[in-house]
Amino acid sequence: MQDWNPALYLRFANERTRPAAELLARVPLVAQPDRSLHVVDLGCGPGNSTELLVERFAGAQVLGIDNSEAMLEAARQLLPQARFAYGDIATWAPEAGQPAPDLIYANASLQWVGGHEQLIPRLLSTLAPGGVLAVQMPDNREEPTHRLMREVASLPQFAPHIGEADKVRTEILPIRAYYDLLAAPGRGVQSVDVWHTVYQHPMDSAAAIVQWLRGTGLKPFVEGLPAGLQAEFLAEYERRVDAAYPARADGKRLLAFPRLFLVAQRKP
Repeated sequence: MQDWNPALYLRFANERTRPAAELLARVPLVAQPDRSLHVVDLGCGPGNSTELLVERFAGAQVLGIDNSEAMLEAARQLLPQARFAYGDIATWAPEAGQPAPDLIYANASLQWVGGHEQLIPRLLSTLAPGGVLAVQMPDNREEPTHRLMREVASLPQFAPHIGEADKVRTEILPIRAYYDLLAAPGRGVQSVDVWHTVYQHPMDSAAAIVQWLRGTGLKPFVEGLPAGLQAEFLAEYERRVDAAYPARADGKRLLAFPRLFLVAQRKP
């Protein structure tokens, strides 16, 4: 894919950061009096989630990992006190000679990475004793927003250009499967917490919903199209979104957004 657009992503910063804050609120980790915590933000994006980590864990060594130079530059400008590095979150591991992380935090990033049956246990295994793995992923593939983008992508004028854009984002596992991955015997886990939340975001218009998706899910569909077809695709997609999300009593559109959360702590 082409690089991410931090400004477009942050257009709905409050809505995007809310699940990040609620994930962090369930992390059972406290600062240690005798050493600094090591905290890793996998898929840190422009730093809006990393900022929460810096605020909560004062004095911690915080590392943000992302595969977008544009996102990393925005994060560095926001948080010069943290460290940011380019990396593939699918294969990331702690650097040799560095302490094991006390927290691996992945907010709205692992849905872009496949192989969760291997990835989740591997990340868990890299934690320090008592360390925490905290993950939040959108679980909205069957929502109208995502069903409609696939429908529009299948139209004959778009399909030859879009190809397999729908496979860029992985299909996440059922929530019970994640529980079993984390709680299996031999993992050395002290506690596992899994839950779903369906956010209801009031949006000003169908166009606002499309703008939200342009910063994330729509990106692989639109970027491969010629410029003229991009406008046509977005117009047709917005027309369908307008029908799927009717105006509420105050004129706003209510965007349902399911998200899946996982928090697991290793035994001390």
